[in-house]
Amino acid sequence: MQYKTLGDTGLLVSSLCFGCMTFHGGSGFWSVVGKVDQAGADALVKGSLDAGVNFFDTADVYSEGESEKTLGQSLKNLGIARKDVVIATKVYGRTGPGRNDVGASRGHIMDAVEASLRRLGTDHIDLYQIHGNDAITPIEETLRALDTLVQQGKVRYIGASNWEAWKLSRAITVSELKGYARFDTLQAYYSIAGRDLEREFIPMFRHTKTGLLVWSPLAGGLLSGKFTRENQKPEDSRRSAFDFPIVDKERVWRILDVMRPIADAHGCSPARVALAWLLHQPAVTSAIIGAKRSDQLQDNLAAVDLKLTSDELEQLDTVSRLPREYPGWMLPFQGANRLEPAAPRPGTDE
Repeated sequence: MQYKTLGDTGLLVSSLCFGCMTFHGGSGFWSVVGKVDQAGADALVKGSLDAGVNFFDTADVYSEGESEKTLGQSLKNLGIARKDVVIATKVYGRTGPGRNDVGASRGHIMDAVEASLRRLGTDHIDLYQIHGNDAITPIEETLRALDTLVQQGKVRYIGASNWEAWKLSRAITVSELKGYARFDTLQAYYSIAGRDLEREFIPMFRHTKTGLLVWSPLAGGLLSGKFTRENQKPEDSRRSAFDFPIVDKERVWRILDVMRPIADAHGCSPARVALAWLLHQPAVTSAIIGAKRSDQLQDNLAAVDLKLTSDELEQLDTVSRLPREYPGWMLPFQGANRLEPAAPRPGTDE
């Protein structure tokens, strides 16, 4: 396993994070996502730990809170010391029928964190993330609430998920100006089939030293190897019932046309190649894998040992590269002269 710091912090997390969205299941949408019971969860958590994974991600809305309970119980069942794992969870989604049982207000955050701590069976959350964009609550209110939790020791690091670049950048600036705890990470969708983050976020991450946690690195299963142009709704696939995240399918088929020969050359699945491609991207801190079975887990975990050649990376980059959009195509055009060595000033050696 490889490890990276969580954004601009000293906390080391595994480059693969186990996502617990499939735990418990329940009814409705959550039954589509997965129905991993406690015994199955224990096996998946143990398999992850045995491979060197120390990072686990869940959310208060996953299976209506049951995912957090299941993860906490697994760590207890396995006798895992709290200091040996990094637990990430989230707040924002609706957790009850009340008007304020949703959002990123101070009131909801303060209520939700206590509920998550109880379900997880812990006295602190390592990474507490705002799960979505709250168009009503001022950023300052959300940041003050999170800073309070950090000061209280209930939360150690904070992050956001599914935010726009301008809003995340503003939040970091506000935190720096006011002395609040700042967002260390963004959890966002990124895959070889969906490279939109490269337009604005990736340059911003380099500037702010913000960590990137990737959800759905296999584009909702499209890159697993089950899907083809001829079979776009295979059985036993969540994506066949819930077509998400949104992607350009024709682009995916072109990517898979290049990916499959590379997978064959390495004797592995397209899924492993897709994960390995992500792990080769410098901006990625950790990719969240959400296996439902041990064989899926082992295949995903093996991605850390798959070293793609420069030629293979070039092939994958070429077929998946984003078309340039303004101002992306204008910046290098106007900035070319600034990148050239400056001519010496007259009468000087400078």
